Amino acid sequence: MADELERPGEEPEQREAEPHLPSPTILPFAFAAGIALVLVGLIINWWLAVAGGVLALLFGFAWIREATKEIRAQPEPEPAPTAEVSELAEDDEAEEPERYPRSVFLELSTLGIGAAIGGLVTVPALGFMIAPAFVGQGDEEVDLGPLANFPEQQFVIAQFNSSKEEPEDVGRRAAFIRNNGQANGVPSFTIISNRCAHVGCPTQPQGLPGDQKKVTTPGGPITITPVASVSGFQCPCHGGAYDAEGNRVAGPPVRGLDRYQFLIRNGHLVLGKRYSVGHVTGTGAQAKIYAYKRFDPGQHVDGIEQILWPLPPYEGGG
Repeated sequence: MADELERPGEEPEQREAEPHLPSPTILPFAFAAGIALVLVGLIINWWLAVAGGVLALLFGFAWIREATKEIRAQPEPEPAPTAEVSELAEDDEAEEPERYPRSVFLELSTLGIGAAIGGLVTVPALGFMIAPAFVGQGDEEVDLGPLANFPEQQFVIAQFNSSKEEPEDVGRRAAFIRNNGQANGVPSFTIISNRCAHVGCPTQPQGLPGDQKKVTTPGGPITITPVASVSGFQCPCHGGAYDAEGNRVAGPPVRGLDRYQFLIRNGHLVLGKRYSVGHVTGTGAQAKIYAYKRFDPGQHVDGIEQILWPLPPYEGGG
């Protein structure tokens, strides 16, 4: 017992600190919540993904600092002893060099291996989920033939292939086209997509259909069906109703029908890319179209609801 007591004038014995487990912390859970927010934001809204990325970086940095706190808190090495002290210390037993704590090494190794495995598992999965939405989603130009196929002030249903590489009966698409005549010396057309803005069902014009005719164009075979006295468009699936300009008037659709860009090339009407429409004021050549980039059916393009939907990956816009 007497040997264990400290003697007056002597410094207490310095004992090596035993390794211990790091204190509990919520930083790993906050980091995981930031990653989850990134994944949710990729589906809902890009700004949400950015916010999640910022939170993940902040909490990840704080987590690393917390895990390496003991290493960073180690005291600096003492200055080299003078010659006199060195001579006195020659006879003393050499102190054992300080070793790297095994618990800290295992902790950092686990974090590094876990991050590497998480990246190897997550990155390919995200690529397969996200890449298809950005690759091959645009619309090809479609030559619908001479302007004579489209009589003025009358709607026609034009059926065509969405891709030149597909067979005639595969990938057929339809558009409602009305030749509005000249507007300030420039041909004007109303070209409305037949996809309902609810879930994408094919809508039908409310009018009297005429005789079909097939037209061979550089873009492939086109079917033209005139429709007289069109008062609007109706979706047979869930009762969505639109007026003659494609504005929603009843049912579950969240916006008006999409439209197509167009151009006149060598006297032929050529369809371009689709774009989404909030609503249309006016009619025919005097119509004012509130146009947006192309969104999928069921997605809002204006109002407060638009912030809940991701930015569209498609090119285009009105």
